Amino acid sequence: MNKLLLIGSGSVHTYNYYKLIESYFDEILLITDVIRPEFDSITPVKGDFSIRNPIKAYKNYLFLKKKIRQFNPDIIHIHQANSTSYLSLKAAKKTGIPTIVTTWGSDVLITPEQSRLINRMIIYNLKNADYITADAKHVADKIVERVGKTKNEIVIANFGVENFYKNVPKENIIYSNRLHNKLYRISFVLKAFSRFIKDKAEEWKLVIAAEGEETDNLKALARELEISDKVEFAGWLNKEANYKYYNIAKIFVSIPESDATAISLLEAMSAGCIPVVSDLPANKEWITDRENGIIVKDLNKNFLQNALDPDLQKTAEINKDIISRHGTKEVNRKKFIDLYKKILSEKL
Repeated sequence: MNKLLLIGSGSVHTYNYYKLIESYFDEILLITDVIRPEFDSITPVKGDFSIRNPIKAYKNYLFLKKKIRQFNPDIIHIHQANSTSYLSLKAAKKTGIPTIVTTWGSDVLITPEQSRLINRMIIYNLKNADYITADAKHVADKIVERVGKTKNEIVIANFGVENFYKNVPKENIIYSNRLHNKLYRISFVLKAFSRFIKDKAEEWKLVIAAEGEETDNLKALARELEISDKVEFAGWLNKEANYKYYNIAKIFVSIPESDATAISLLEAMSAGCIPVVSDLPANKEWITDRENGIIVKDLNKNFLQNALDPDLQKTAEINKDIISRHGTKEVNRKKFIDLYKKILSEKL
């Protein structure tokens, strides 16, 4: 009987990962800090991964240690190399149970820069995990840069995308669905759209999904740029509405300052959108400039116009092929399952 202890934040990505690999194990216990009622087929245990208060951190550590002892899993798989991993790896120490840490990108690329103490914690996590996965080679390279040699070769795997594509007519829509905080630079998307629609005869609409701390400022900027009538702030969308916009949008734009492999980019590629993305190593693992998308090198130029280049007419065909080979749930599920098989075989 194979048992997996899955530990991670209450992000929808954690729950989706559970669904991705659940059929492989006889039993999975999920410990998370947010219970999501929409995933009613999963019965998680609520935990706390905060470490700021030393007394609370110690209690959280003891809680995880108790759950590991009670459940006695064959593998412990932790998502994100932050305090979640720190507490979990400490709790799993001396149990002999193999541990996997799946990095999500920001935990390796951004979080370590917050302070020396946080950097030391993340280095501890990456050095002490038996196995590590990363969703982009760039992230894996950064891990090696930070810690030197890891215990085992880093597995490159993302969470994959569903096949939701519908062959419906594309509309003059530019779609953005990244969070509204400074990291994702949605203000530059609005400014670029203002330049893009200037003197255009045909009608275009910018749909900005999601929300965040910058939402009110972004709406004010749209009014200031006098483009409010051409911008729709769609807010948080359910999966079906998100997929609908991918299917009908001609252009997808995502220009954060830092990123790993964004599932939103893979979804846009699978739906035949022309991706317009920031000049980041992880994006370049998927997009070749002016071949299957646009790499934005200057945020102050009319970079959205480049997406209408006639040479990009075959973009949809190219990107669907890339996703079918490297970006689907099935392809990436196999990578994670192969890792589980390897670990379990070594335990025999």
